[in-house]
Amino acid sequence: MKNNLKIVLAQLNPIVGDVKGNIIKLIKIRDNLSEEIDIIVVPELYVTGYPIDDLVLRNDFLELVENEIISLAKLTNDGKAAIILGAPRKENKSIKNSVFVLDKGEILSYRDKYNLPNTGVFDEQRIFSPGSLSGPVKVRDVLIGLPICEDIWTETVIECLCETGAEIILSINASPYSIKKIDQRMSVAVSRVLESKLPLIYLNRVGGQDELIFDGASFCLSDKGKLDIQLNDFQEHVIKIDLQKINNKWTFKENINSVSSNIEALYKSLVVSVRDYVQNNGFPGVVLGMSGGIDSALVAAIATDALGPNLVKAVMMPSPYTSQESLEDAKSASYNLGIDYSYLDIKSGMETVDNILLGFKGPNVSPGITEENIQSRLRGLLLMAISNKYGSMVLATGNKSEYAVGYATLYGDMCGGFAVIKDVWKSDVFRLCKWRNSNQPPEFLGPNGEVIPERIITKPPSAELREDQKDTDSLPEYDILDAILKKLVEDNLSIDQIVAEGYKVEDVKKISMLLSRSEYKRFQSAPGPKVTEKAFGRDRRYPLTSGFRNWN
Repeated sequence: MKNNLKIVLAQLNPIVGDVKGNIIKLIKIRDNLSEEIDIIVVPELYVTGYPIDDLVLRNDFLELVENEIISLAKLTNDGKAAIILGAPRKENKSIKNSVFVLDKGEILSYRDKYNLPNTGVFDEQRIFSPGSLSGPVKVRDVLIGLPICEDIWTETVIECLCETGAEIILSINASPYSIKKIDQRMSVAVSRVLESKLPLIYLNRVGGQDELIFDGASFCLSDKGKLDIQLNDFQEHVIKIDLQKINNKWTFKENINSVSSNIEALYKSLVVSVRDYVQNNGFPGVVLGMSGGIDSALVAAIATDALGPNLVKAVMMPSPYTSQESLEDAKSASYNLGIDYSYLDIKSGMETVDNILLGFKGPNVSPGITEENIQSRLRGLLLMAISNKYGSMVLATGNKSEYAVGYATLYGDMCGGFAVIKDVWKSDVFRLCKWRNSNQPPEFLGPNGEVIPERIITKPPSAELREDQKDTDSLPEYDILDAILKKLVEDNLSIDQIVAEGYKVEDVKKISMLLSRSEYKRFQSAPGPKVTEKAFGRDRRYPLTSGFRNWN
């Protein structure tokens, strides 16, 4: 009877589609283990990366996966650690999301994911077929239950594993980050432990993949639900855990690493997302419009922390309505961050467009929103020209509050390859700036100290597209705007329900109308990291054409 077990948890950041690269990375880690290890474990769908969407429907891709797993299994004939890893598995005409056990030179066993999530950002039922309820797998003489991610969010799978003799629950995951997810995840895991009376190992992947961010933060719970092991968040972490069998129960040797506070986690998630999106897509750097406002300053700080100052270019593009304060603040923020700063005046471009459209205005039509949007689109044109010329990807700088109500110009400030804060409410933009000025984690590549000038944080927000313009000319104060938007977007409340909570009916109706009328804009926006419970895009899918008018 085995009474000791040594497991290496490899909380890694695989690249979607890079099957050979992901396998090589795992082999290097296994080869470099300095002591005798029983098992090494990597996250859900590690071989392919996650999410893989329709890539998994290609036969040539699945053949590559199968061949690489067979080759990897043969390596385990060396007597070193067994390998537990996630990968897709084709069975006749169906495809399963599976966990494989490789040992003694062969594929010892596999288990298929039973619960396939199909809400929010998840479309697993579209590409995978569900597995059947199965018992544990004997690995190195220990019966280990192998649920995959969503399998632990309900009682069924763990109950089956418990009844069929599992001694330990080892769950591999690709669980995306959101502001509330960390607490939800821990609550679910504790519930499963208390129901089954079995210790649980929870291994999550880390890194950014398109619009999703994975925070890692893997952990182990004792059979009583106590947190015994905690891995770091938002970084790769390979750790050995020791289990000992005492009184017929497996126990962990405690090893607690620090995890981030809520606002710190939000900032780190954005940094990881930008870093992985830029690097994994092969861009040589990024460029953004630096307006002297808080949104562009925050995006510049995030990009600098993700990529380093040498890979970030900021461009100030003033019009006649740009204040001296904004000119100074844009330059000051760029200087604080140590990034490349340049200046392109758009006044002559505005005059050229005015001359071209001379007959467009008519004798009695005064300048308005059209002329304001021309300024924004001229800036977008210049940024895209820089991107085309030098290869740097344009970062869009709009926040979620603006995207929600359409307070952003399509083909103007919305243009770009990645919209860094499109899922960050304006009220959180202020909090993130204040946090970053007081903190600089060692993994950040940007400078220490106050990187965002205080005046940028405290001055009234303005698009500066006309004289003396303020955001509050068109919108309620951001604390009110965000509160109402959260109830409309994240809670799906009706106007009557929101008004009943004490908000002005005219504010709620106006915001609801703006939200609905801006659907077509958001549909064309650049991708950006999901950090809230309901991001625009795959999380929230509304028709572009709709006769529903809840604000009338």
